[in-house]
Amino acid sequence: MRAMRAVKAIWLVGMLGVGRVTAQSGSEPPSVVASRIPSDAPSIKMDGLLTEPIWQVAPAAAGFRQREPDMGSAASETTTFQVAYDATTLYIAVSAQDRSPQRIVHRILQRDRLLRSPEFRIGIDYAGDDVVAIQLDPFHDHRSAFVFATNANGAEFEALLTDEGREFNIDWRGIWEVASSRQGDGWTAEFAIPFRSLRYPSGGDGVWGINVVRYIARKREETLWSGWSRNEGGFHRVSQSGHVTGLHGLPRLGVNLEAKPYLLAGYRRDVDDDLVADTRGTVEAGMDLKWEVSPGLLLDVTANTDFAQVEADDEQVNLTRFSLFFPEKREFFLENAGIFEFGNRGDSFEPPPFLLFFSRTIGVHEDGEVPIIGGARLTGRTGGQTVGVLNVVTDEAFDQPRTNNAVIRVKRDVGGTGYLGGMLTDRRSSEAWNLAGGLDWSFWPSPTANVQGFVAGTSTSDGEGDGVAGRAAFTWERDRIGLTTSYLYISPDATADLGFITRTDISRADVLLRLSPRPRGLGLRVIDVYTWGQTTTDTDGHLLDWQAGMSVGPKWQSGEGVSVYYAPGRTTIDESFDIEDRVDVPEGQYDSYLLGWFARTSATRNVVLEFDGSINGNYGGTTKSVEGKVSLAPSPNLALSLGYKRNEVDLPGGAFSADIGTLRLTGAASTRLVANALVQYNSLDNRITSNLRIAYTFRPGSDLFLVYNEQRGNETGLWVKGDRAALIKLTWLTRF
Repeated sequence: MRAMRAVKAIWLVGMLGVGRVTAQSGSEPPSVVASRIPSDAPSIKMDGLLTEPIWQVAPAAAGFRQREPDMGSAASETTTFQVAYDATTLYIAVSAQDRSPQRIVHRILQRDRLLRSPEFRIGIDYAGDDVVAIQLDPFHDHRSAFVFATNANGAEFEALLTDEGREFNIDWRGIWEVASSRQGDGWTAEFAIPFRSLRYPSGGDGVWGINVVRYIARKREETLWSGWSRNEGGFHRVSQSGHVTGLHGLPRLGVNLEAKPYLLAGYRRDVDDDLVADTRGTVEAGMDLKWEVSPGLLLDVTANTDFAQVEADDEQVNLTRFSLFFPEKREFFLENAGIFEFGNRGDSFEPPPFLLFFSRTIGVHEDGEVPIIGGARLTGRTGGQTVGVLNVVTDEAFDQPRTNNAVIRVKRDVGGTGYLGGMLTDRRSSEAWNLAGGLDWSFWPSPTANVQGFVAGTSTSDGEGDGVAGRAAFTWERDRIGLTTSYLYISPDATADLGFITRTDISRADVLLRLSPRPRGLGLRVIDVYTWGQTTTDTDGHLLDWQAGMSVGPKWQSGEGVSVYYAPGRTTIDESFDIEDRVDVPEGQYDSYLLGWFARTSATRNVVLEFDGSINGNYGGTTKSVEGKVSLAPSPNLALSLGYKRNEVDLPGGAFSADIGTLRLTGAASTRLVANALVQYNSLDNRITSNLRIAYTFRPGSDLFLVYNEQRGNETGLWVKGDRAALIKLTWLTRF
């Protein structure tokens, strides 16, 4: 009964936003007309030089305004863009004028490095280079969009925005081209995006959503064509974009099928616990197919799926009683991944409290990779719905039988930017099954206020995983103040085998208040002050944990920033556990505190320094962590990063230290030929892991990979030979 009352309360809180959804406020969004390129006109040469006849006559969009540092002021440097198209391709030209062209920052050549997700908020952040980025909303649904970006080197970046930027998928790969050119008055860029790489409705009024942002690194100036307000705008806010009109007679291919076979060859050496090596050659082949079933609805099929080129996970040390969380990096699961988002990812300091679906539960086991026999995924939009259907079959491995993994996801548009959705997941084998499902929602009563939440239920074949979960949250964000409140309930037996649940049997309330004054003087841009509180009880109402805290983080106009935080609290351990199999923590109640700090130099510098530290008093002792990182980019062709983190645990049950060292080296001969090396040291396991990957894109969508992975070390010695693999993989994209 207590569980049902909690779920009903969450549902009612969420429904409060339904009747109050309104259109976005503000002035009429800007508009630009796309020009159709005559069939007898010269084709556009992708050189970044805007010399073609179409760029001399196409209307130019201007009027960029600052979001940072002086909100609403005219941009300090002039930016314009133009849109054109022919029978197959959408072209966008950007002119980024600069009165000091020698000060343009252009150090990045590698793909997918120009933008990133910020640590503590929704939106986008910049890696340190001058950037122009384009947002396209072909369905004009004011919710989701494609993102394409470049710098003065012509580096490529693409991503997907979902639900007003709540999901920023930077791992999506599209088929497109870009070229940039530096001149005496700034730099220019040409984007060529095939229409078949974009999903858009048939017919329509020829109007898409579009926005362009320019970041001037040396000034840390962010300017946008539309949605420049820090109160309700931002590049991630798809609903605040402008319009591009005149897109009529767009192509519709009869089949619109893509085939991407792969061929892999090499050798692997697997070493067991007795140091017995099994070395074998390997030759594999597989296929990925992509078919646009209807306008905007995409079917992906994969057979004998391989992920040899995926970068290794970052080493982590688990100093808590909860499971570690590793992000998804595999290409098949990344496209349109935001559609399958259901639950709560929490904040940057914790693993997700509850996700109904997490794709790394498929094909990944704690002991290694689980072979994927095949799978299919249907994702996209149809009418006012966003849909996602996923089914993947994994083979026997690690004493687990062949298993079918299925997910169904539907989201119905509500109002201007909200949705009401549902999801159902099913994991099934010959031995057991787990079924989980629920409803979720996100509504915008105003452009600055968001109401969201979910209710879910789970069931298992043995009846031991029957449970419920739910959450209701309210967020109000403006430039100088922000407030988030939430309530989360997870019953004791809730089980989602295709998801991720950090902790069951909890009833948790959170509140977070942000104040961001912008003082004049001392070179300051903003001071972020956070105050938060959290209480957690079990589902019977017994207090388990509480924490209250405050942080102060000044950021300077130069890009440097620091933050200091302190949070006292109390923790209840109702079941003993051990930390990294080394220190036992018995049941009991423990007073706690967390004192931490971090500092960053500006990402625009050739040498970037980062320093983090914390002292956590808990479980009757202390845990200390110190981490330092230095990143160097002497040229666009070379980047180096060195990091080291030390953890010291001193508790009544024992003490130990753990060190993690990381070396990342990137060499880029061009935007299409890049080598990456990642070497990591973990003192707890006395292990060194190495991952070397050379990627050559010989044509858009088709790649040649050379991959070398090696592991060394165990309890007997650091250089003891472990697993090793040397592979060559060829992928070839053909469009029909």
